[in-house]
Amino acid sequence: MRDLIWLIVVILIVGWLIGFIGFGAAVGNLIHILLVIAVIMIIFKLLTGKRL
Repeated sequence: MRDLIWLIVVILIVGWLIGFIGFGAAVGNLIHILLVIAVIMIIFKLLTGKRL
């Protein structure tokens, strides 16, 4: 489960980068929503995850 969350975060960040570089302001709102979701998932993971 831990790896799945990180995979989703990476996919969201990569999608944001591709959209930001490829489409610019055309889909800016959607791209920034994806970035916010990725950041929220990272924070959630850091707060609830077990440290090794």
